[in-house]
Amino acid sequence: MTKLYAPNLHVALVHHPVLNKNNDIIASAVTNLDLHDIARAAKTYGVKSFYVVTPLKDQTALVAKVISHWTNGAGSVYNPKRRQALELIRVQETLEAVIEDIRNNSDHDKKPRTVVTSARDNHVNLSFSGFYELLKAGDPYLLVLGTAWGLSESIIVGADYVLESVKGNTKYNHLSVRSAAAIILDRVLGKID
Repeated sequence: MTKLYAPNLHVALVHHPVLNKNNDIIASAVTNLDLHDIARAAKTYGVKSFYVVTPLKDQTALVAKVISHWTNGAGSVYNPKRRQALELIRVQETLEAVIEDIRNNSDHDKKPRTVVTSARDNHVNLSFSGFYELLKAGDPYLLVLGTAWGLSESIIVGADYVLESVKGNTKYNHLSVRSAAAIILDRVLGKID
């Protein structure tokens, strides 16, 4: 059985407000690998758009430069498949701006429900299969991923849902966000045989 194609799912990679290892709220740096790998995973699983959230102007300029190289520059000719993936990327300064952009560009003019991720289990109220069931209704959803040491508590408690965390078979639990994004998309939208 093949799972649902999800054109009603959007992904946001938040760089502020996120935590550092001391639990201070910071703005983290955008990484080229995250842009490429999450965009490619999003394209593979049929995600409608991939938002990069940063208030930092130099980081916004970096994202624009990377996107331009792969969508309009030499990279678009060299690797058209990469172009298709990076065309999903949008940049916004805040998570609220992302939500508003999705609402304004939705076929139904609906605000998306937010589903946040966390390696901590203290607020979980949605399983991967439960998320899949919600997506089947067709309403817009925004999967929110955090960089650095995770999303700030204000984003987590303000979300509609907190998705179960990705767990391996050891106590070590510190995946890169791009790895976690790919695993989550597969667990929610991947094929079941």
